[in-house]
Amino acid sequence: MSEVFEGYERQYCELSANLSRKCSSTSHLSDQDQKQQSLSEIKVGLDDADVLIRKMDLEARSLQPSVKANLLAKLREYKSDLTKLKKEFKRLTSPTADQAAREDLLEAGMADAHAVSADQRERLTMSVERLHDSSDRIRESRRTMLETEELGVSILQDLHQQRETLLSSHKKLHGVDDAIDKSKKVLTTMSRRITRNKWVVASLIGALVLAIVIILLYKLSH
Repeated sequence: MSEVFEGYERQYCELSANLSRKCSSTSHLSDQDQKQQSLSEIKVGLDDADVLIRKMDLEARSLQPSVKANLLAKLREYKSDLTKLKKEFKRLTSPTADQAAREDLLEAGMADAHAVSADQRERLTMSVERLHDSSDRIRESRRTMLETEELGVSILQDLHQQRETLLSSHKKLHGVDDAIDKSKKVLTTMSRRITRNKWVVASLIGALVLAIVIILLYKLSH
């Protein structure tokens, strides 16, 4: 509960008790001067009580809805109490009972009108607050949706980049495979040439040896 509201509440309770005692004692006074002085003090006290009621009302309506509802319920009780004190004051100051009764009826009608108006204002305030809460929730949901959408777009971009990287790597591997195949073909061709050259050299050497043998046999025979 608000400390400010509690301060106003204590002041009002003390003032209300004091006004109730004064009204009770004033009704038994026979001296007119004393009675007028007491009535003047009661009038000042009622004005102060009105001020405290208004302060409590403003303070209660500035708080959170969960706290405000309880404080406004208390405030309605204090307003009813103040209305009774005002009725008692009117009775003490009215010259005739009929006039006092008419003023009581008028005061009751005005109090009921104020109570209805206060209830309507309270309901309107609560409706506006609920509307604000709903708007805040909608804005929060929209913000979350936008963040989710941005995250999805970022993930898709990352996946696209990864796909491009994989395709590039695949192309590079394919190029390496082609290079290896070409190298194998070159090595095979070189190996064949080396083998062929070996056979050529061996044939030449064999021919030379054969020629030498033939020459030697020819010389020996002659």
